[in-house]
Amino acid sequence: MATLEIDALNKSYGSLQALRDMSFAVRAGEIFGFVGSNGAGKSTTMRITLGVLAADSGQVRWDGAPIDHETRRRIGYMPEERGLYPRMKVADQLVYLARLHGMDAARARESMEHWTQVLGIEERRGDEVLKLSLGNQQRVQLAAALVHEPDILVLDEPFSGLDPVAVDVMSGVLREQADRGVPVVFSSHQLELVERISDRVGIVRAGSIVATGAIDELRRTEETRWRVVGPPASRWAGGIPGVRVVADDDGTSLVEAGPGAAADTDQALLAAALAVGPVREFAVVRPTLTELYRDVVTADTQTEAVPA
Repeated sequence: MATLEIDALNKSYGSLQALRDMSFAVRAGEIFGFVGSNGAGKSTTMRITLGVLAADSGQVRWDGAPIDHETRRRIGYMPEERGLYPRMKVADQLVYLARLHGMDAARARESMEHWTQVLGIEERRGDEVLKLSLGNQQRVQLAAALVHEPDILVLDEPFSGLDPVAVDVMSGVLREQADRGVPVVFSSHQLELVERISDRVGIVRAGSIVATGAIDELRRTEETRWRVVGPPASRWAGGIPGVRVVADDDGTSLVEAGPGAAADTDQALLAAALAVGPVREFAVVRPTLTELYRDVVTADTQTEAVPA
C-alpha cells in the first residue's frame, strides 16, 4: 500500500519562513493528526500537498513518486475556509465536483446520494449552501472531499463548528476511510479528539515537526507516576527507594519514580499503601496529548511567528 511523504518542505513569505524542512509520512490506512498553534505551518503544508502553493524546496511524494496533477485528482481536500459555491444547491455542487474528478454522471449522483445520507444532510440536497447552518456547511464540505472516492484525504480543521453527534459521525467516516487503505491527514485544535482517533500524531512548531509518533509512544516518559486514592502518601511512600511524593491532597496522592527505580516499584507502592489503609484506586498516570502539546509548543525557542 502507498505512503504519502512530506519531505523537507521549505516555504518563505518574504522574510518570514513558514516551513523549515517540514517532514513526515502517512502510511496507507493510517489517521495522522497534525497539530500546532495558529501560524505553525499546518495549512501551508496542506496547500503545498494539494498544489495550491509551491514549495521553495522539498517534495511531496505518493507511492514513491512526486505528486503530479493526475495524483492530485485522487486527493480529497477539505480547506479550513469554506471552499463551496454559496448559491449552488448541495446536490448539484457535489455532483459537479465528482464529475470534475472524472466520475460519470450516474456514478457521481450515486456517490452524492450516499455521502449526503451518511453525513445526515440528505434533506438539504436541494438547498443552497449559503442557507445552511455552519455545521451543515461543514458536512457538505466533507462530502465534497469524499464524493469522488479519493485515495488520499487531506482535511484542514474538519471538526470545526460541529456538534458532538456530528463529530462522532465524522470520526467514524475517517476511520472507515482509513480501514479501506486511505491515508488520512487532518489538523485540529481539539486535542482530546486528536488523541482519541489518531493512529499517529505530529506536533508542529514554527514550521517544523518537533514530535511525532503514536500516542502511547509520545506519552512515555523517563519518570513513572501513579495516582493513589487512599491513605496519604506521606504515611507510606517515604521508605521506597527512588520515589518522591508529587502531590498529597484530600485522599488522592501522586507519587513518582525516577528512571533508576526498581522494576517492581509499583508493587512496593501498592503494598505499602495497603499496609496503612484501604486503597480505592491505584493507576499509572501518563501525560495527555494536551499536556505534551503544551510542553512542546511553549518550549523556549528563538523562532519568529509565521503565517498559517
